[in-house]
Amino acid sequence: MDIPVTANATLQHHFADLLQQHQGIVLKVARAWSQAAEDRRDLVQDISIQAWRGFASFDPDKARFGTWLYRVALNVAISQQRSRQLRQRHHGTLAPDPMESGLAVEDTAEQAAQRAQLHAVIHALPPLDRALLLLHLDDCSHQEIGQVLGISAGNAATRLHRLRQQLRRHLSPSQD
Repeated sequence: MDIPVTANATLQHHFADLLQQHQGIVLKVARAWSQAAEDRRDLVQDISIQAWRGFASFDPDKARFGTWLYRVALNVAISQQRSRQLRQRHHGTLAPDPMESGLAVEDTAEQAAQRAQLHAVIHALPPLDRALLLLHLDDCSHQEIGQVLGISAGNAATRLHRLRQQLRRHLSPSQD
């Protein structure tokens, strides 16, 4: 069954408004999953397209739009990461462009080193842990994290606790 043109235009406008209101979610996911600016732009576009394709199935009675959008964004990001890893295995890996790292010019050498270390640790995390961290840093509750990731709130809390311990071990100065 086709949607009438006026209803489709209204739906598009409603979607565009919601996406604009929640664009921070899409940008956060893109920054967390892509190092190069061009890759981030591509990811933002792919997330937007996938969200539009799935918008008809969005049910505001089951989840808030932001929660639903996080799930779509993370699924697209994880899928792209897997595809990229497969391509790299078949064609060899390319070193990341240091100009694309996103480090601020005004950072001191120590701040830049700390930021680079944090960036490397986050990008080395498995996709679920990276998503968990991103949602936590966005002040999502354990319940919301569970909804987005398809796990229980208790599981989200436990995983988050373990992830914080793991990050502390990786980021704390070594005790020689």
